[in-house]
Amino acid sequence: MTEAQAPARRTVVGTTLETHIFEGMLDSPGATGELTALLNAISVAVRIIHSRVRAAGLAGMFGYTGETNVQGEEVQKLDEYANDVLCTVLERSGHCAILASEELEKPLACNPNAKYMVVFDPLDGSSNIDVNVSIGTIFGILRVPAGGPSDTALLQPGSAFVAAGYAVYGSATTLVLSTGRGVHEFTLDLNVGEFFLSRADIRCPARGALYSINEGNYSKWTPEVQAWNQYVKSDDKARGLPMGHRYVGSLVADAHRTLIKGGIFAYPADTKSRDGKLRLLYEAHPMAFVIEKAGGSAIDGKNRILDIVPSHPHSRVPLIFGSTEDVAVYRQYVSGQRT
Repeated sequence: MTEAQAPARRTVVGTTLETHIFEGMLDSPGATGELTALLNAISVAVRIIHSRVRAAGLAGMFGYTGETNVQGEEVQKLDEYANDVLCTVLERSGHCAILASEELEKPLACNPNAKYMVVFDPLDGSSNIDVNVSIGTIFGILRVPAGGPSDTALLQPGSAFVAAGYAVYGSATTLVLSTGRGVHEFTLDLNVGEFFLSRADIRCPARGALYSINEGNYSKWTPEVQAWNQYVKSDDKARGLPMGHRYVGSLVADAHRTLIKGGIFAYPADTKSRDGKLRLLYEAHPMAFVIEKAGGSAIDGKNRILDIVPSHPHSRVPLIFGSTEDVAVYRQYVSGQRT
């Protein structure tokens, strides 16, 4: 039995992240501690990024570097910094065979003898840093397949992840993590520099009162998505409608609210982004893993996100997730079962 397969255990609010991860190792017969060490390395990187995000204005870290990444997007100074921190910390940990980032054109080979590979979006929503809106880091961990580490080894379905999570740099810095045995939130205590368990065994409500979507894209949506959008705004108290609209434009912020309060987040394909806009490997897979482990649902409109295999490391996909009942209604609309 691996660390990620061990049965759920009792969790105690106030436990440090390091202790929580270590106890998970003790609960896993045959565990070698490599996944534990890798998760601890990620938490160190998150703390380093947190410190720079907090002082971004004072450190002259606002704005763009003047370069574009492999996605064709302008690179923020903090994007570059966060990517460098994660790459350095993970490579030096010795427990990462390959790392892949939204900011890197190609995956980076590290320790060929390590058992795990890490994928990440180093600073999701970084364009919001200039206006002090919550941003974050998204990550996922895969096991190296039998054929050994390679770029194609990363092209696995999301169901193959052994752990995933995200950090939110907001009014507080929180780290949400799942190793397949529930979803737990840890909050950084600035006085001692440690993450402490603040929410244990998070469950996404089966139904919520909020929907999250960029309505500025309405004219680019399919008629089916437009019909769903009109439905959630309709006046029908018996069905709990209308739903309230909340959209930050930072995936980690919108996802965290949806995880805790329920409802639905949707970033569908449209006439501008026909394959979807969000990255499957770095954003959709990790978020879907967390949402499903909390009892929610994540689809591309019709299909389960965790069943989709990337065609290349930078594949994009539509992403809809949240409360199971709300996601089911969305699926009915885009499948033509409701109009």
